[in-house]
Amino acid sequence: MTIRLFDYFRSSASYRVRIGLNLKGAEYERIDLSLLDGKHREADNLARNPQGFVPTLEFDGHQLTQSLAILDYLDARFPEPPFVSKDPARRSKTLAQALLIACDIHPINNLRVLKYLKGELGASDEARDDWYRHWVREGFVALETMAEGSGRYLGGDAPDLADICLVPQMFNARRFNLDLTPFPTLVRIDAALQELDAFAAASPERVSQSS
Repeated sequence: MTIRLFDYFRSSASYRVRIGLNLKGAEYERIDLSLLDGKHREADNLARNPQGFVPTLEFDGHQLTQSLAILDYLDARFPEPPFVSKDPARRSKTLAQALLIACDIHPINNLRVLKYLKGELGASDEARDDWYRHWVREGFVALETMAEGSGRYLGGDAPDLADICLVPQMFNARRFNLDLTPFPTLVRIDAALQELDAFAAASPERVSQSS
């Protein structure tokens, strides 16, 4: 059984899927598509991913797109360890935290939006970066409150879907020099997650070195 992941080392959505695959212990082949070089917009990638995005996961004869949908598939395909709890309240909290990152913070800060701000709207580098930090900060203020009392991870004693989403967003926050001092719980949880091999091996630094 061959699993192929079409991704870009610094793509947050791809980063999530790499973490998920590692947590499930699934071996996979990684194919890098440079977003900076426009490889994701070429015909072969559009054929597998009509949005022209990464990641796409080829698995079980399927071409799976959208990181949270891919993670949901992996969770059904490999039940252990689970990404979400079967308890309805716990499941709802996990999804709320994950979606806060994946739906409220990330989409308005991804590369195509930043390019549009700078290219089409003429925003300066400083204005673009301020935009980025503003939306991450706003989301993290809420997430910090939601994370209080979580335990070692957002998922408690074991990482869950929210943790999978958190680590790539923390990586991006640091890339854009966001002051993380107001978010001690998120910083603590991120540090604990980075100690896990599944998260560390998925990091952009490790992936770029192995490409």
